[in-house]
Amino acid sequence: MSDVQWEEPFCGEGNSCFRIGTDAEGNGYVAVVGAEDRYLTDSREALQQMIRDIKAGKADHLL
Repeated sequence: MSDVQWEEPFCGEGNSCFRIGTDAEGNGYVAVVGAEDRYLTDSREALQQMIRDIKAGKADHLL
């Protein structure tokens, strides 16, 4: 596994804290704080698109 460079945690209400990271090979990672060894991964471009879609409200129906 590549070395993941994790960003500072993003915490919502309660205990919902997540971290986003990238590696030198262009992969993006999302993990729950404290469980960085169990992550969701895809290309960096896919992670960027997911963040753009969430910011655009495309996941609001999940709230």
